Amino acid sequence: MPPRQTPQQVDGRKTRWEGQHERRRAEFVDAAIAAIAAHGSEVSTQQIADRAGVARTRLYKHFADAGDLQRAVAARAGELVTAALQPVWRPTGTPMEMITNAVDAYVSWLRANSALYLYLSRHTGTLDAVADVKTAIGRHLARIFAGHLTALDADPSSAEPLGFGIVGLVDAASVRWVEDPGGLTHEDLTRHLARWIWCVLDDTLRSAGLSLDPHQPLDLVDPAASPQPEQA
Repeated sequence: MPPRQTPQQVDGRKTRWEGQHERRRAEFVDAAIAAIAAHGSEVSTQQIADRAGVARTRLYKHFADAGDLQRAVAARAGELVTAALQPVWRPTGTPMEMITNAVDAYVSWLRANSALYLYLSRHTGTLDAVADVKTAIGRHLARIFAGHLTALDADPSSAEPLGFGIVGLVDAASVRWVEDPGGLTHEDLTRHLARWIWCVLDDTLRSAGLSLDPHQPLDLVDPAASPQPEQA
């Protein structure tokens, strides 16, 4: 008669299995993202399985259904875009440099991951992770703007709509540009967006009787005081 397993042995096996399960899920999500990049936003589950090197049915040993896989891909996309946007979370330099670097980071991510963005857009409810990142950006910008306006003895009440408005401008313009560049280069789009954003910020400051040079360092609020958001 085989020896009876202790609770510690049973728990150890369960922990190892759960760890292996999570590792395999992560591998399949990475394979899905690679398949989306290769085949476009209408990638099939079979193409994802082929990319992972397993039978299609094998995927469903680690995901409840196609929706579960889509949600896992969306969560991973949120992590990727959060990591790519360090110039947003940790802005440095002059106001114009901060704006330009942040815009360039977002346009660069969207350009490199346009198929992934469209894939998420096609599946109702799975875009939440990326939408959460955009919400986090809007709130982050609002905190920075409110801090600067307060430090300049100006009314900070416009900070939140200003932050979210800028996110909407950059996202809508960038998504459309990826679909149809219309003769604009990446550098052109980044330059235009940075200038437009500064025009909005400048008008906000001037309405409060303030004027700043966008090419001079601004050291009123420590950007590190607004922490990077948790990954979506």
